[in-house]
Amino acid sequence: MPPPTRPELEPNRVYRTKQFARWSKNPARLVHRLVQEGQLHELAHGLYYAPTKSRFGMVPPSQDALLRAFLETDDYVVTGPPAWNALGLGATAMFALTLVYNKKRSGEFALGGQKFLLRRVAYPARPTAEWLAIDLIENQAMAGVGPDAIAAALTKAVAEGRFDPRVLTAMAEAFGTKATQVFVRACLGSAKEAS
Repeated sequence: MPPPTRPELEPNRVYRTKQFARWSKNPARLVHRLVQEGQLHELAHGLYYAPTKSRFGMVPPSQDALLRAFLETDDYVVTGPPAWNALGLGATAMFALTLVYNKKRSGEFALGGQKFLLRRVAYPARPTAEWLAIDLIENQAMAGVGPDAIAAALTKAVAEGRFDPRVLTAMAEAFGTKATQVFVRACLGSAKEAS
């Protein structure tokens, strides 16, 4: 049975041009036609999504759908101010870009009206709050919080049992600089004295 001549598009799914090769010998032409018909919307060069409408207008694709299609993997971690602020360690920064760690690309990219700062750096397979704390310490200038404020908040959080000292130490050793490791050891020492 021959493949269908027109793709059945999943609503809000993000596609790359090359994914249309199974329906056409010239996928770029097929995509162009689908865009003209309103079945696809361009997000960035070679990246498209099948729109859905709500009573408020077009529903944009999710951040995860954008990143999965752009990076062609789901091996990435979204971090940055929203994640750091949620830790309760004094960070309250806002950032115009979404910070994404991955293993494929680095740079600033605009995708579907959203801006991403991609960095090729090491990160754990399952990020924990302790890893996010190390990430905050490593990026404190971007987080808009000074080392003294982080140290006081981290010491208090460890003393209150909000972070596991062993996991925090392991994350600092695996993903932090020597300065971060010293910083964490000092905070853990202060937390032990306080309890």
